Order: sequence, then C-alpha cells, then structure tokens
Amino acid sequence: MLKRNNARHLYLKFSRKIKNFLLSPKSREFLIFLCFVLIASGFWLLQTLDNEYETELSIPIRLKDVPENVVITSELPATVDVVVKDRGTVLFNYLLKRSFTPIAIDFNEDPVKDNHVKVRSSDIERKVMNQLNVSSRLVSVFPDTIDYIYSKGKSKIVPIKLRGRLTPARQYYISDTIFSPDSVMVYAPVSILDTITAAYTNYVQYTNVSDTLVRAVDLAKVKGAKFTPSIVKCTLLTDVYTEKTVEVPIVGLDFPSDKILRTFPSKVQITFQIGMARFKDITASDFLVAVSYNELLKSKSDKCLVTLEEAPLGVKQIRIIPDQVDFLIEQNSLINEY
Repeated sequence: MLKRNNARHLYLKFSRKIKNFLLSPKSREFLIFLCFVLIASGFWLLQTLDNEYETELSIPIRLKDVPENVVITSELPATVDVVVKDRGTVLFNYLLKRSFTPIAIDFNEDPVKDNHVKVRSSDIERKVMNQLNVSSRLVSVFPDTIDYIYSKGKSKIVPIKLRGRLTPARQYYISDTIFSPDSVMVYAPVSILDTITAAYTNYVQYTNVSDTLVRAVDLAKVKGAKFTPSIVKCTLLTDVYTEKTVEVPIVGLDFPSDKILRTFPSKVQITFQIGMARFKDITASDFLVAVSYNELLKSKSDKCLVTLEEAPLGVKQIRIIPDQVDFLIEQNSLINEY
C-alpha cells in the first residue's frame, strides 16, 4: 500500500512540473520557434523535391503465352533495374506510392534462332516507359537485353554425381553416397542435350565426417538446360575402419607345366584395414599372393619376394608377413611318367 502511494505521489509531482513548464512564457516561446522551424523545413523540402534527381527502380519480368510443350531451360532475370531522372516529387511517388506491374514478354513475339530467344532492348525500354510519368527520362536499363533458351519436349534422364571434397574423421571413411532421387530429368535443345551425361552438384566441402550426413544439394546449372528437380537430397554414409588378418596360400605364376613351386612357409598372413560393415565379407579367397617364375630365374638368392596380385576394393593399409619366403622348384613327376 505504501509503495502505491509513493508511485502516485511521484506521478502527480512529475505531471505538475510538465504542466508548469508548458504554461510558462519560455515554453510558449519555444513552441512558437518550433512551429516556425517546421514551416521552414516544409518549404525547404518542397523546394528540394522540385529539383531533378536520379533514382534506381526495379520492375519485375514475366514470360507469357508459353505453349504447354515448351520448357524454359535458362532462367530469365527476375527484374529489370532502370535509372530514371525526374523531379523529386515524381521520384518520391515512384518510391513510396506506386507499384510497377510486371513487364510481360510474349513468347511468340520475338525472333528465334536455334531455340534461343533475344528480346530487343528497344522493346524493353518501350515497356518500361509505358509505366513512367511523361516527364520522366530513362537514363539506363540493366540488363539492356534479355534472352532465354527453351526446349520443345526434348529430354532425357541422367544420373547425379557429387562434386566436391569429402574428408572423413580419423579411422572413418565414406562408405557410400546416396542421392534421392538418384537421377533427374534434363530438358535442353538437342545440341546441348547430347553433351550432358550427368547432373553434377554444386561444389561441396565436408570435413571431419564421422556420422551419417544428410544435406539438400543444388545441382550445378548448365546454360541452356533445365534439371528437374534442381535440388536433391544427398546422404553420406560413414563406417569405421577395423583391422583383420587372413592366411593366404602362395601360388606360382607363369610356371611351366613340368615345374612345381614349393615355398616355406606355404602361406602368408595378410593384415589390412576394412570397414566394420564389410568385416565378415572379406575372406582369404579375395586375395591372390604369387611368386613369378621369371623373377625366380633372375634371382640369385635362396629367398623370393611375394607379391600381392589381387585384393578386394576398399581395403587399406595392406601388410604381408612374411614378404619373403624360401622356395624350391621341383620337377613334376607326373609329367615325366606320362
């Protein structure tokens, strides 16, 4: 209750001070001075707006009367930017009160060459001037020419390919890249369509990837072509590397039919890194470790170097233990008896 009384007292005291100030002679003089300042500012503003200035305006564009079997494969600019010169009052009206109707470009109105339409600059200026005051002068138009490319029902389906740099986290790798959808429809004139074999994404860069990554990716634009859809979902699947060891027998390469290779030991251990998802799928039969007969003939040592001739895709950090073995070349007794 005490706080409410104090607040009421302060309010009455403050309002009394304001009332006394407004009724004082000094206050009346200040208000009269302020009124003259506002009147002078109004005259100054009117005088200023009567001078000529330049301003930039944006007018939207739209394409009309496009046949149903036509696909526009290159984007038109959304607006035409024009610089207009006129009195300030007219320009002020453009900026605050007036909204411009879109410039309509008739599909059937302009000359065509190889499905490439170029709208004449004079036509653009004429359509802009139709929306301006008679006193306004057109200083510049950007773009001064408008062109677009279209296709009449020519299309094909192309796969999607990722363009960019992917850096997985330590001990991880990108196990798969999945696009949804996995292919897109591309529309373009035949001369352009024949050169497109895939739809590439815009350049992307993902670093330290250690978990499944899902992103919406824009397809890179190709002049004169239109991809549908133009945005796809990209899923990057990751897996962690683990180590595995298998025993693989040593075989001889290019040995004559009457010769037999004996190595000691007869098998080597292959240790490698593979993703956890494929750990059980990779076996010893996926590797081929061999010794070349021709290399043995050149060797002056009683040991030979074993080489890895075949290995499954996706394995890393392959180590062979031992990488050298003792060997013996024997005569094939079965061949001699025969």
